[in-house]
Amino acid sequence: MAADSMEIDDSLYSRQRYVLGDSAMHQMAQSSVFLSGMGGLGIEMAKNIVLAGVKAVTLHDTKQCETWDLGSNFFIRQEDVLSQRRRVEAVCPRVAELNPYVHVDMSSSALADNTDLSFLGKYQCVILTEARLSLQKRVNEFCHSQRPPIRFIGCDAYGICVRVFCDFGEEFEVSDPTGEEPKEIFIQSITQDNPGVVTCMDNQPHGLQTGQSVVFREVNGMVEVNGTTQPVSVLSPYSFAIGDTSQLQPYAHGGFFVMVKTPKTYRFETMERQLCDPQVLTPDFSKPEAPLQIHAAMLALDTFQEQHSRLPNTGCLQDAEVLLKLTEEVNATLRNKVSLVRCLSRTARGTLPPLAAAVGGLASQEVLKAITGKFAPLQQWFYLDAIEVVKPLQSVSAEEFFPRGDRYDGLRACIGESMCVELHKLRVFMVGCGAIGCEMLKNFALLGVGLAKSSGEICITDPDLIEKSNLNRQFLFRPHHIQKPKSTTAAEATHDINPDLQVDAHLNKVCPATENRLVRCLSNQRPLLDSGTMGTKGHTEIIVPNLTESYNSHRDPPEEEIPFCTLKSFPSVIEHTIQWARDKFENLFVHKPSMYNSFWQTHSSADVVLQRMQAGESLEGAFQVIKLLSKRPSQWEHCITIARLKFEKYFKRKALQLLHSFPLDTRLKDGSLFWQSPKRPPAPFDFDLNDSLHFTFIVSTARLFAGIYNISYSEKDLSEEAVTRVLSDVKIPEYRPSEKCIETNEAAKKPDSMKMPLSSEEEREAITQLEQAIATDSVTAERLQVSPLQFEKDDDSNGHVDFVTSASALRARMYAIEPADRLKTKRIAGKIIPAIATATAAVAGLVALELIKVVGGYEFESFKNCFFNLAIPVVVLTEPAPVKQSLIRDNIYFSIWDCWTIFGHEDFTLSDFMNAVREKYGIEPTMVVHGVKMLYVPVMPGHSKRLKLTMQKLIKPSVDRRYVDLTVSFAPEADGDDDLPGPPVRYFFSRNGETP
Repeated sequence: MAADSMEIDDSLYSRQRYVLGDSAMHQMAQSSVFLSGMGGLGIEMAKNIVLAGVKAVTLHDTKQCETWDLGSNFFIRQEDVLSQRRRVEAVCPRVAELNPYVHVDMSSSALADNTDLSFLGKYQCVILTEARLSLQKRVNEFCHSQRPPIRFIGCDAYGICVRVFCDFGEEFEVSDPTGEEPKEIFIQSITQDNPGVVTCMDNQPHGLQTGQSVVFREVNGMVEVNGTTQPVSVLSPYSFAIGDTSQLQPYAHGGFFVMVKTPKTYRFETMERQLCDPQVLTPDFSKPEAPLQIHAAMLALDTFQEQHSRLPNTGCLQDAEVLLKLTEEVNATLRNKVSLVRCLSRTARGTLPPLAAAVGGLASQEVLKAITGKFAPLQQWFYLDAIEVVKPLQSVSAEEFFPRGDRYDGLRACIGESMCVELHKLRVFMVGCGAIGCEMLKNFALLGVGLAKSSGEICITDPDLIEKSNLNRQFLFRPHHIQKPKSTTAAEATHDINPDLQVDAHLNKVCPATENRLVRCLSNQRPLLDSGTMGTKGHTEIIVPNLTESYNSHRDPPEEEIPFCTLKSFPSVIEHTIQWARDKFENLFVHKPSMYNSFWQTHSSADVVLQRMQAGESLEGAFQVIKLLSKRPSQWEHCITIARLKFEKYFKRKALQLLHSFPLDTRLKDGSLFWQSPKRPPAPFDFDLNDSLHFTFIVSTARLFAGIYNISYSEKDLSEEAVTRVLSDVKIPEYRPSEKCIETNEAAKKPDSMKMPLSSEEEREAITQLEQAIATDSVTAERLQVSPLQFEKDDDSNGHVDFVTSASALRARMYAIEPADRLKTKRIAGKIIPAIATATAAVAGLVALELIKVVGGYEFESFKNCFFNLAIPVVVLTEPAPVKQSLIRDNIYFSIWDCWTIFGHEDFTLSDFMNAVREKYGIEPTMVVHGVKMLYVPVMPGHSKRLKLTMQKLIKPSVDRRYVDLTVSFAPEADGDDDLPGPPVRYFFSRNGETP
C-alpha cells in the first residue's frame, strides 16, 4: 500500500527515526524513486530504499532471469530461471513484501539513447545501474536541467571495481550535514576583548570547527551574550574566539553554549563535466592514487563496451591488452599500474556479491540524502576496488575462472573455482541473527559458504525473538515472523536464497556457561570477523591467527558514568534527568519488588522474622521489606495516592530540602557561589492536575504500582474525572526540613541501602509495623509475593516510557533544563542503538570480502579494517594492527596466538610436565597455574611435594575434558628479574588428544 493510504506504524521505523529524524522521515514518505537495473547492485539498493520507507519505488529492468543471476540477486529463484521470467517481474513482489507502506511497481520498457525521458519528471531521484555510460550521461543531463532538478545517481559494478556518481543539482541545500546531536558545553570564562575568548569548563573539548556558530544560554555577568548566535574561530580544542565583547559586562560565572546547526549548500556538476576532472572520495590512504586510477580504468572499460558491444572475456589476454591501451589513452600515468587494469579486464564479467552489498549500502544512503537533504552528500565520485581479493590469484590458470553453467559463475570469474570450493567447505560460526546477521547470511548464501555436505556448515545462534521494530532493517523477516526465534527463522529464509546451504540454528546465548560448546577464537586459533554499526557509522575488524592483534589487544574507553551526587541532587543536562527517572523505575518497580520476593522466599514465616528481630537479630533488608509490606496498596485508589505522594516528594520536597541545606547565597571556602554552573538550583512547584505532564506522571506511576501489586483497574479509572476524585481525598503531610547530609562529592558511590546498619529507631519501627501487620491478618501468602516489572521500551501501552518521560521532564522543569521529547527519552532510557539498513548492508559486505581473504590464507597486507560514516560521508580502510612478538630470552619469542602443547598420560606427574616443557621448549618453568588455582609455586609451603602428584589428581578434570590450558611462568636470564609469563600451555590428558 502507498504511504498516504494508511496510518504508518511508528514502531516499524523506531530505530531509523533516531538516525534520520521526523522531518526526513516525512519527506521520504512523500517521495518517489526510479531505480534501473536489477542485478546484484540494483537489488541491494532496492532492498535498502524500500526498507527505509520512501513513498514509491519504480523498479526497471529489461533482462530475463539467468542461472548467473542466482549468485548475485538474492530475490531471484531457480523457478524464475526455468520459466524465463523477466528479472523485474520476479523481484518486484518480493521487494514490495519488505515494507507494506511503500508502493513498488515495475517497468520493463527499453531505456535507450533515443528514449523520451519526460516520464522521469515525476520522480525526485533517478538511479541507474547496469547502464552504458552514454545513457547515464544523457539521463543525468535531463535530470540536471529540470527545475527543481531531479537528483541523479549512477552506480556500476564490474568484477573487482565499483563506482558511484552523484549529481543533486547546481544548488543542493542540506539542513544537517553531520547528523551529530549538539551537546551543551559549560563555560569556564569569557574574556572582555576583541575578539572575546571562550574557554570550556574542566578542559571539556568543544568539538567545533571554525565557521560554525554557537548560541549562549544562562551566562551570568556578561548577560548580553545570552540568546545570541555567534560564529566561532577555533583557538584550541578547549577554547574559541567570538565577536567583540570588550564593551559588554564582565563575565561572572556559569552558562553554556550549544552548536547551532546551519544549512549548507552543495554544488554539483553533470557527469559530462566531471569525467575529465573528477571530485573523488579516497577510502584507502595506503593507496591514495587508486580512485583516479579506477576512474580511468572504468572509463576505458566503457569505451571497450562501446567499441566491442561486450565486456572483456574472462581470462582473455588480448582483451586485457586492449583495455590497458585504452586506459593509458585516458590517463598515461597508469602505464605502471597494469595489475589493476588486467584484474579489471579478467573479472569485469564477474560479480563479487559482498562488494555490491558494501557499495549498495553507501549508494542507498546517497538516495536518502537526495530525497531528504539530511547529511552531507557525496561529491561526486566514489570508487572502491577489491584488488586484494584477486591479486594473489593472478598466477592461477585461466580455466579456473571460466563459467560452468551454475549460480557461482559470476563469483568464479572473480576468484576462481578452487576458491569457490574452499568457500563451500568452510565451517562458520556466527553470533547474532539481527540486522548484520541477516545481511551476512545473505552474503553467505550468494558466496556458497558452508554448503559442502561432507565438511561445510554455517552454525548460527541467537536467543532473541523477532520484534516489529526489527523488520525495518532485518530483511529476512516478515510480519508473520513476529515472536518467532530469529535464528531458526533466518535459517529458513536463507534456504530460499540458496537451497543448498547447510545452516544449523541455535538459541544459545554466548556466555561463560556455553563456552565449552562454542568457539573461543584466540585459544583455538580461529579467525574472528567483527563488525558493528551505530546509525550511519560502521566498523569492521579482522582478526587472523598469527597475523593480527586480537580483539582484546586494545581496550574501548570506559563508559562514562554520571556521578551519584549529580543524579541525586545536581543534574545539569537532560541526560541526567532521564537517567534519574530510569533509575527510579528500576528501584521502585524492579529492585524493591525483587528484593521483597527474595526476602520472603528466604524467610517464609512473618512470625519467625518477628521473633528473630525481637531477639535483637539483624536481618538484611528486613526494614525495607517490612516498610513495603505495611504500605502495600490493595486497591487502585491506593496506587493513585502513592503516585501523588511520590510527586510531592520528587518535585517539591527534594527541592525544598536542597535549598534548605544550600540556600541560594551559599558560598564555598574560596568565596565562590555554591550554585554556579554546572550546578543548577532547583525550583519546587505545586501539583496541578490541569498540567498534562503532572497527570501523566500520576497515572503512569499508579499503573506501574498496580502492576507489581496485581491490582486491577478499568479504563474508566484512568479518566481525569476519576483520578481527580481520588486526588481530592489525598492528605499531603506538612513539609519539615531535615538536617540530613547531602552528598556533594562526585567520587562518592551510591550506598547500598540493603547493607546499611539500622538505627535503633528504625529497628523499633520495623518491629512495630510487623506486629501490626500480623495482628490485622494482613501477612497472607498472597501479600508476601509481588510481580516485579522489567523495563520494556517497545510497548507504548504499558506505561513504562510514559513514567520515565514524565518524571524526567518534570525534574528537568524543576532544574530549568530543556526537556527531551518522548523519542529522545525513549532512546536514552532504553539505551537504544540507532540503526539503518544502509549501514548494516555496507558493514556486512565489507566483512564478507575479508572472509574470502581468510579462506584463501592471504598475507597480512591483503586484509583491511574499515571505519565509515555514511552521513559525512567518509570511508577509511586501514591495515589491521600486526601481532606483537614478545621475547622470552635468547631467540625464543611468542605472541598472543601461540599455544604450546604437552601430551601426557594417566600417570603423568607435575614433575613430568615441567620436564616436558623444559625439553620441548628449552625454558625453565618456575610456576604453574590452572585458572585461579596455583598448582606449583616453589615458595609456597608443601608445593614441592606436589611434583610427585599426577596431573590428573592435581587438576581433577571432568570426564569429557580432553585438555586444560595452564599458565606457566619461566625463569629470567638475569638474577633478580621477575619470572616471565609465556604463552598458555595446553596439556592433553592422553596422547590421543588432538588440538580442536
